Amino acid sequence: MSAETMRIGAIVWKDLTAERRTKANFNSVAFLAALILLLFGFALGPDTEALRNVAGGVLWLTVLFSGVLSFNRSYEQELENGSLEMLLLYPGDRRSIFLGKLIANLTFVLLVEAVLIPLAAVLYDIPIWGVMAPLALVLFLGTVGFVTLGTFYAAMASRLRAREVLLPLLLFPMLIPLLISAVQATGAILSGDLLGLSGDWLKVLVVFDIVFFVGALFAFEHVIED
Repeated sequence: MSAETMRIGAIVWKDLTAERRTKANFNSVAFLAALILLLFGFALGPDTEALRNVAGGVLWLTVLFSGVLSFNRSYEQELENGSLEMLLLYPGDRRSIFLGKLIANLTFVLLVEAVLIPLAAVLYDIPIWGVMAPLALVLFLGTVGFVTLGTFYAAMASRLRAREVLLPLLLFPMLIPLLISAVQATGAILSGDLLGLSGDWLKVLVVFDIVFFVGALFAFEHVIED
């Protein structure tokens, strides 16, 4: 195992262990996600057909708002303890810091989605069991792009005083193509179109993930030093 792989693993282990011990971030994010789903459900009323039609959009808006909370805390521990400078001074490629944070954030958001999806299926009467595999693929591809940009912009805003305000302002406009693709693909899958429209939107998600992952990986070293 190379030194960079061990460094990535150490960052992932540190972040997930800190979250497992406190559970403060996961509990608050899961509660917010459940509350958003519930409020949208009440706002849309008891019409089952209407709930199913908007389920894809509501699902991704919930992931978006709850995920931003986790990104805001991504570099908080290092900044509070003053350990970010020590992490940057450690010999090795600084892109391993980005990869470690990315994997930890991705694990966190996917765990929140694992709670969110069954709850959405019950509240919005969505028949997810027959489309679980393609739905999971869309969620994974959309979440990878979302977390990649979220981790990158959280690093960019981490040393600014108003980072909680700046992060959504920087992040949300960049996520528009991903959100449109993810909502359209999710809606197509939930409506039974498994091989038609959803396939085209999946290709957009794959291209988005590759382009922004490569771009963020190579730009991270310059962002974290400023």
